[in-house]
Amino acid sequence: MAKITAAEVNKLRKATGAGMMDCKNALVEAEGDFDKAIEVLRKKGQKVAAKRADRDSSEGAAISKVNADNTVGVAIVLGCETDFVGKNENFVALANELAEKAINFDNKEDFLASDFGGMTVADKLIEQTGVIGEKLEINGFEKLEAPYVGTYVHINKIAALVGLNAKNEEVAKDVAMQVASMGATTLSYKDFDPAFVASETEARIAVIEKDNIELGRLGKTLKNVPQYISMSQLTAEVLAKAEEAAKAELSAEGKPEKIWDKILPGKMERFISDNTTLDQEQCLLDQNFIKNEKINVAQYVESAGDLSVVDFKRVALG
Repeated sequence: MAKITAAEVNKLRKATGAGMMDCKNALVEAEGDFDKAIEVLRKKGQKVAAKRADRDSSEGAAISKVNADNTVGVAIVLGCETDFVGKNENFVALANELAEKAINFDNKEDFLASDFGGMTVADKLIEQTGVIGEKLEINGFEKLEAPYVGTYVHINKIAALVGLNAKNEEVAKDVAMQVASMGATTLSYKDFDPAFVASETEARIAVIEKDNIELGRLGKTLKNVPQYISMSQLTAEVLAKAEEAAKAELSAEGKPEKIWDKILPGKMERFISDNTTLDQEQCLLDQNFIKNEKINVAQYVESAGDLSVVDFKRVALG
């Protein structure tokens, strides 16, 4: 039997992250051959991975990286089974190392097939499954390119990237925080498919009307039933009718016509707010800005000068 030195065991441990005894046993089985010992550990990982294939890897670490000139960013989620492992220092270090590498690839498939210390990233995950004893996989992979890319990571649970048309570190970080916090799905209401908006409008109105039946039975104030849910539905004709309705309301209330100009803007603003709930929930630029809810994200970005949001990406655990 080959004599295994402490230095050899330590070298294998540093290369694989496996425990001291696992490394020693692997070297013994491989008769001191370093490369064969790595293969032994990899096969152990494959066995563990096969046994845990149906496990849920909803914990882990969300990490983002941006290149030196802030023109390319990537956000990944390295998933594991438990929060305990997800917070482990070595696990987070591995997630950061993988993210640094991921920035060089356009998609998860190419990234997983790429080299990582003499094996593919996919094989590295299998190896580490054997080391850690939990299922590991890349659950999220998003890449963004823009004239300026900023990022924000929330306690390794959510990672967000934001692309701007020009450099502005503060705005990029603020908007990335918005993305992480509010979870927008699209940049603007202009990106919505009309069929989706129509379907969502019908569904939301049905829910509110159902709720109002119960509220009415309890004698409570009924919820407002909107006619619309997105700015994409508020055509010039719709807004003109809404303004006429507001004027009729003011007239019925006996408000002097000479003061209507002071009241109408507020009424129209309320009409738009009540009828754009989908935009406020899902469209980044139309959401209330988390640092100042009196304005939306678009208004905040515009306040910084000739600046606009090009794109955004978000990954999260779960």
